[in-house]
Formats: sequence, structure tokens, C-alpha cells
Amino acid sequence: MTVDKIMSRNVVTVPPDAALMDIRKRLEEGGFNHMLVVEGGTLRGVISDRDVLQALSPFLDTYSEEHRDVKTLSQPASAIMQADPITVSPGTPVAEASQTLLDHRVSSLPVVEGDALVGIVTGKDMLEYFIGEAA
Repeated sequence: MTVDKIMSRNVVTVPPDAALMDIRKRLEEGGFNHMLVVEGGTLRGVISDRDVLQALSPFLDTYSEEHRDVKTLSQPASAIMQADPITVSPGTPVAEASQTLLDHRVSSLPVVEGDALVGIVTGKDMLEYFIGEAA
């Protein structure tokens, strides 16, 4: 089985200048955990929900919140993304992509064909595949 059979094709992307506030909102409303940063059709980075949490001030939405805490919401995607993401092609075997996730300690892999972004595959996608195979 190859990655193209289990990947998500509906990829949510943002430009490098997208504000953290917008990224946070889209992640919360979309129910997914990863966004891809794309500029001029070229993949520039990956942002996970954990990257967003790490970039936010812990004082947001508390009584201790100050202007500097709110200001963290204006950070651009380029400041919090994981640049130069590790990618796979649609024809990559699922087992190989799974090993890539483990080796690089990441939770998602953008799927590219040449320079074109065609999808994303996550650890959850792979786990669901392997559980289905075992059943």
C-alpha cells in the first residue's frame, strides 16, 4: 500500500505572513492538527497544533493577560512553522513513510509530486491503516 491511498487530499494551507490568531482559529474550527505553509505554490513549512500552543503566551485569556501576551497572536506563520519539512511522494510505501515519521520524530508528512503539494499523511492515518490491516 502506498501513501496516496491513505493521505488527505484536502490540504489546508496558509501563506508565510498569516497571523497566528488566524492559524489558531482555523485549526480549532477545522478539527485538524496540521497546516502547511505555502508561498507561490511552493511548500515552505508545516505548523502543528503543538507549534501554535508553544508560540502562544500562557497568560492569554487570563486575568494576568497583558498587551505583550495578546501581541503573540500577531506572529506570522513563518516565525512558528517547521521550515524545510520532510516530505514523501504519493508512491511511497506506507511502511516507509511510517518509519520516516519515527526517524524524524514528526507527526505528519506533506505529500509532494515534483514541486506540487498533493496531500498530507499523518501518524493517525498510518495507525488507522495498520489497524485495518491487522483486523
